[in-house]
Amino acid sequence: MRCEWADTTDAERVYHDTEWGVPTHDDRRLFELLVLRGAQAGLAWRTVLAKRAAYRRVFLDYDIAAVAALDDEAMARIATDRRIIRHRLKLASVRNNARAALRLVDAEGSLAAFLWSFVDGRTVVNRVRHVDEMPSRSIRSDRMSEALRKRGFQFAGTAICYALMQSSGMIDDHLDGCFRRERD
Repeated sequence: MRCEWADTTDAERVYHDTEWGVPTHDDRRLFELLVLRGAQAGLAWRTVLAKRAAYRRVFLDYDIAAVAALDDEAMARIATDRRIIRHRLKLASVRNNARAALRLVDAEGSLAAFLWSFVDGRTVVNRVRHVDEMPSRSIRSDRMSEALRKRGFQFAGTAICYALMQSSGMIDDHLDGCFRRERD
């Protein structure tokens, strides 16, 4: 069995089966997940997955320093690219968050160490029997959101942070019975 949310499209199945919930401590990958989860706000994840390759291209394979250095002209070009979600504030948040991430890395050593500190460096395994029971936020995501926003991050609300935590393996919310479920 696979988690119900991931059984609609091939892209969702592949993402679920190979990526969702796999722990990553790579700053670039975590930045990508933050960008994509911010882009998802108000949209279906399948919409974002369909545009992920284009996001990687326009945002320089998520090289944080390179994204932070994008000038207004480059951002204006990106905003006209029909292959991505062209929401003005979401796009502006990518460069802003890259700049905030650089400041965070300077202060904390890495984006990964900072983000993983909200789960004490270990995956939190939740018991979820049905997709309707899957939370969209937690005390940990509330704290992460508050900390990121204090550091100048945008599109980093608690639901976005929770989705980031699930995607990056900080939280294991695979349903009981899912073949990807971490065993106790």
